[in-house]
Amino acid sequence: MNRAVNRIVAASVLLAGSVGFSMHASAALPFFSSDKQAVPTLAPMLERTTPAIVSIAVEGTQVSRQEIPEMFQHFFGAPKEQVQERPFKGLGSGVVIDAEKGYVVTNNHVVENADDITVKLTDGREFKAKKLGADEQSDIALLKIDAEDLTAVPLANSDEVRVGDFVVAVGNPFGLSQTVTSGIVSALGRSGLNLSQGGYENFIQTDAAINRGNSGGALVNFNGELVGINTAIYGPNGGNVGIGFAIPTNMMKNLVDQIIQFGEVRRGLLGILGQDIDSGLAEAMNLDVSKGAFINEVTPDSAADKAGLQAGDIVTEFDGRVIQSFNELRAKVGSLGAGTEVSLGILRKGEKQTVKVTLGDAKAAEVSADNLHEALQGATLSNATDDQGVAGVQVTELAKRSPAAMIGLRENDLIVGVNRNRVTSLAELRDALDDAKGVIALNVKRGNSSIYLVIR
Repeated sequence: MNRAVNRIVAASVLLAGSVGFSMHASAALPFFSSDKQAVPTLAPMLERTTPAIVSIAVEGTQVSRQEIPEMFQHFFGAPKEQVQERPFKGLGSGVVIDAEKGYVVTNNHVVENADDITVKLTDGREFKAKKLGADEQSDIALLKIDAEDLTAVPLANSDEVRVGDFVVAVGNPFGLSQTVTSGIVSALGRSGLNLSQGGYENFIQTDAAINRGNSGGALVNFNGELVGINTAIYGPNGGNVGIGFAIPTNMMKNLVDQIIQFGEVRRGLLGILGQDIDSGLAEAMNLDVSKGAFINEVTPDSAADKAGLQAGDIVTEFDGRVIQSFNELRAKVGSLGAGTEVSLGILRKGEKQTVKVTLGDAKAAEVSADNLHEALQGATLSNATDDQGVAGVQVTELAKRSPAAMIGLRENDLIVGVNRNRVTSLAELRDALDDAKGVIALNVKRGNSSIYLVIR
């Protein structure tokens, strides 16, 4: 039986706390006493929580583009590409995180490309929602509705979640609203699953039954506190096999706070390239640790460089919390805003140290390609690593009908080579273009395909 990682199509609403998203202290496990005996039940907690779970209906137009072979362009005068527009409808769920301001969180893929978003409450009321912002790379979106008498749930501190904690998933699988399933936290810090566009993955894994339709829904503890936003499942044909993933509440909160303040995510940047610690690396480097983030390279003048981090350092803690992998470190940094100060616990030549780092601005790391080569004018480039761990130079913005667009570049293309010479950063791309003579062949990674674009 083939296994495939599937995004959940619909979302479920989690109830979240008051203005400012304050963390709430734990309460006793919920029990209900009948006349005959004390019967363990989650009903009282769910009665408080489920009114904050909403259904989301979306409508929009899906645009698909297909390149036309040059032969047809030349002989039949066909355009370079064929554009098709198809209307679509979808259902999902969301979580009310602020009752006073009407903020609702869901997954980006639930509302992506939607022209019309309708939020339906459990009491039957329906409201048109406005999308305040979204982050495709971590799959979070923030909506706002103008409604009174909303219910929201408190946010748990997801850094305190432990494997074995009991959790409840609430959502709308297959359009069946207000469906509740229970289980435990099966694992923490899951990454490398290629579920998000930018690979910012630090998932909570749970065996609470999650199916298509739970995306954007709530994962809550037995105190009715939100610990995560359900976002993906792992199983054959998209069905539940006891492996579901949720975005931790703290990660969601960091991103939502930036959207509220700036209207977008202003992602922090550390400025390192690295990898996970494994047995082979540990043996080769004579390391005493088996988990953490190994730093291969520190970008000059980056936040990491200014803080004194060095190639060969191993990041073992992030703000006092143990780091399991490089992807976990990347996700934590990527969910924090530029200018945030963080404390990193590192291991350098066998000695433990603590380093304070003020994160840089990922946007500031973007540069105009105009001064790299005239054929690249109109493109904005930045250092990036795709969801398969391939480092290169990403096209983050592209002006229409610009020279860069004319040679065939597209947004999100990853430039990985020049004339068969590997490039992993803007500095290497600049040097390769300076050294290139005559015809230049750019090796570009586009999705799962590798192509060459020729500059004459």
